[in-house]
Amino acid sequence: MTALQSPPAVTPAFGKFFLPGPTDVHPEVLAAMQRPMIGHRSRAMEELLERIAAPLGALFRTRGVVLVGTTSATGFMEMAVRNGVRERALSIVNGSFSDRFAKLVTACGKHSVRLEVPLGTAVEPDMLRDALRRNRVDAVTVVHSETSTGVLQDVAGFAEVVQEFDDVLLLVDAVTSLAGSPVEPDAWGLDFTLTGSQKALALPPGLALAVASDRMRERADSLPARGLYFDLVSFEAAMRRFQPTNTPAISLLFALETQLARIEREGGIEARWARHDAMRRRVETWASDRGVAYLPPPGRRSWTVSCLRLPEGKVAKDVTAALKRAGWTIGSGYGPLKDSTIRIGHMGDHTLAALDELLALVEGELR
Repeated sequence: MTALQSPPAVTPAFGKFFLPGPTDVHPEVLAAMQRPMIGHRSRAMEELLERIAAPLGALFRTRGVVLVGTTSATGFMEMAVRNGVRERALSIVNGSFSDRFAKLVTACGKHSVRLEVPLGTAVEPDMLRDALRRNRVDAVTVVHSETSTGVLQDVAGFAEVVQEFDDVLLLVDAVTSLAGSPVEPDAWGLDFTLTGSQKALALPPGLALAVASDRMRERADSLPARGLYFDLVSFEAAMRRFQPTNTPAISLLFALETQLARIEREGGIEARWARHDAMRRRVETWASDRGVAYLPPPGRRSWTVSCLRLPEGKVAKDVTAALKRAGWTIGSGYGPLKDSTIRIGHMGDHTLAALDELLALVEGELR
């Protein structure tokens, strides 16, 4: 093949890619990205953003405006900090991505107070209450589903605690929870809830989505150094007019519209939650029956990512490589856990039937 030749067309396989993100993208969604371009300031763009507004509200369980931006989820984490932290944030840290959220606070010139627990464990609401009593802060950062450890934090409980304290906002990374397990920004009282396109939404990477509370908007309006690209005030004003703030990834918006329609056909967000819950329970039962240890304790396990301890003598890269040769993809552990754990990302459009096939292969490798 010369430098000018195109690579041969490849029909993407679907249903065997269980990485904890990016996750598998359905062929119907990939096909939507082949639609012709439209002008990002055209009437067609306004109509597209208007069509997806109500389905996005249903996805986020909110009456607020759902923001959609061309960025990774880390970009909207920065939006949360720049627009939601006045001086000091209490950062709940129980893994690599919650650690990143804490580091973003300091990178944006704010002070971060860390409430840290060992990998594989969760912070409980009474621990948060005690930390807030001992530290003067104006925001709390938390990762709902910690992708590096598979721990699901009690964000609803955190919200109840935060509401006991005046002028403290709750900023939530819901990257591997939203669209895969219950996330209720309005009902729980979350101030900023963000996610990325490449996890339980099962879209290609490149979009971030979020919703802000009235308190968050008021806080943002009072902060002079919000920046430009991630200015919540101008971002939300544009979305209310069904306009992008900057040149968007138009093809990804076509994919988002198609996926929102597929979620509706499945039975809506609650049906999607139920399927993810069933996949989590299937892995729990499989692991328990075979003496395979979960990293997180019962009741604090993500519905979308299962982090499993490997038996003595097994190394994650050997297990993942063997599965790769068989045509399946899962994740090794992350950070300090990279050798001793594996992570199965059962999120997005995966099914119980495909998960059962994968688990049978994993069992063979663990023997």
